[in-house]
Amino acid sequence: GSYYSDKPDDLDLWTTARFVEEVELVRIALGLDNTNFYLLGQSWGGILAMEYALKYQNNLKGLLISNMMSSVPEYNTYAQEVLGPQMDKEIYDEIKAMEAAEDFTNPRYGELLFEHYYTEHVLRKPPAEWPEAVMRALNHANNQVYVHMQGHSEFGITGDATLKDWDIKNRLKELKVPTLVIGAQHDTMDPKHMEWMSKEVGNGRYLHCPNGSHLSQYDDQKTYFSGVISFINDVDSGTF
Repeated sequence: GSYYSDKPDDLDLWTTARFVEEVELVRIALGLDNTNFYLLGQSWGGILAMEYALKYQNNLKGLLISNMMSSVPEYNTYAQEVLGPQMDKEIYDEIKAMEAAEDFTNPRYGELLFEHYYTEHVLRKPPAEWPEAVMRALNHANNQVYVHMQGHSEFGITGDATLKDWDIKNRLKELKVPTLVIGAQHDTMDPKHMEWMSKEVGNGRYLHCPNGSHLSQYDDQKTYFSGVISFINDVDSGTF
């Protein structure tokens, strides 16, 4: 639903189950199978990758869950009880006041988040140094889909969002495919939870990015990509 994709005006289309089937259709069209199909999902893509694997793991050679927890309620708790209070109290109180008033279109709301939250926990670079690819993705996002599934607030997935109750942590043991879980020290997601996830799956490994945030593939690239490449090489060679 973003950038050059079709943008149908039908909120009933935006379900995790539908997105899972879209991934499966792409796999079939590309002729991929468990000899060559690695699936990497980042953030919301991590939710999608986990859901795909729970239904279609026999089609996967490896699964990579990047910067996403297995429980939205636990993510909400981390965002609201750990990350939010780490901010300057006056700024955090101002943000929460605008959220309480549902004043999400206020330019001040976006400015405060970008300056004091995004640059700490989404991508740890000054705004002027954010990569063009990231800005292009943000500028072409489909906010109708984003708000429907994620909600307005950046401190968790709340309100009427379809993902607010999503929680598959008790099903992680069903995943037997080789799995890499990637977390980062400054992430919006709790790195300890993601390390725990790597131990819950049947055949997992944890990759920690000490200098990374939610987009650790940008702000801790050496750690991120060396870990991804090592995982793929180990699975390919049968040594994982």
